Amino acid sequence: MTDIPTASRLDPIPVALLQCAHYEPALLAEGIHQCCQALGRIFHRGDKILVKPNLVSSRNARLSCPHPQVVRALCIVLSDYGVRVQVGDSPAFGSARQVARAAGLVDVLADLHVPLVDLGAPVRRTLACGIQVGLSRHVLDVDLLFNLPKLKAHGQLFVTAAAKNLFGCVSGMRKAMAHVRHGQGDDLAELILDLQEHLPPTTNLIDAVTAMHGTGPTGGSPCRLGLLAASNNAVALDTALYHALDFRPEQVPLWREARRKNLPGHDLDQLAFPLLMPSQLSLPPFKTPERLNPVSFHPWQMTKSMCKRAWLTIKDY
Repeated sequence: MTDIPTASRLDPIPVALLQCAHYEPALLAEGIHQCCQALGRIFHRGDKILVKPNLVSSRNARLSCPHPQVVRALCIVLSDYGVRVQVGDSPAFGSARQVARAAGLVDVLADLHVPLVDLGAPVRRTLACGIQVGLSRHVLDVDLLFNLPKLKAHGQLFVTAAAKNLFGCVSGMRKAMAHVRHGQGDDLAELILDLQEHLPPTTNLIDAVTAMHGTGPTGGSPCRLGLLAASNNAVALDTALYHALDFRPEQVPLWREARRKNLPGHDLDQLAFPLLMPSQLSLPPFKTPERLNPVSFHPWQMTKSMCKRAWLTIKDY
């Protein structure tokens, strides 16, 4: 029988934690450089890289999406390495361009000539849990996926960071359908975590300079944490943040599921911290939902979204 390594026997996974007080461009660029160096991430000239911000919705987009200056700084840093950069996401409702415009992202990227794409062209994949999803060909065709979420409280999953944002690699309405069919209990957490083995190499950078707390993914309020965090492993990055915010596994469905699956990075002892330790961060109180509720996408919502996406596509052209 083949001896399969378990998570507890893997080499420590680097997680870069860096204090960043505000969204000043030079400060962000320096912080992103430090994180990439701390992770040992190597970029090759000519590589195709997709930056995937969390373009969740036009509602409260200035807070619910990563700050546009973080996206801009990351694109500049990557371009300095000579790679080919594009920015894209697959909002459940509306188009990537519509949400990006509401978030202030279209304006800050205009002079960089970075393409902004909707993550369509689904390719069917069967996950380990047996669920079939349509992953965007735009994602599958890149050399590196740069996952750029916003740290947020979440009404269904308690708190979301790196792993949840990878769910946006599922194309458009297929994501909404997955919410409908698998949005109860831990099913959605399992689906999200099972996606990762089908994705290209990924680096994760979280905007937690100003996070969203209270509730989410769109209706919360700002919480200034003054933090950038990065890892090449989404589970490890989320675990570090769970500890920094003093959460427990039983509170967080994604953490609970990662521990059940024994995924690399689910335990603090599996991580290495080349910059700051979680215990060195002095974070203010982070408010979380009092109780979790499943997300429901009703047929009329999806019909409305499909019409809206079609109209916005025509309008953008």
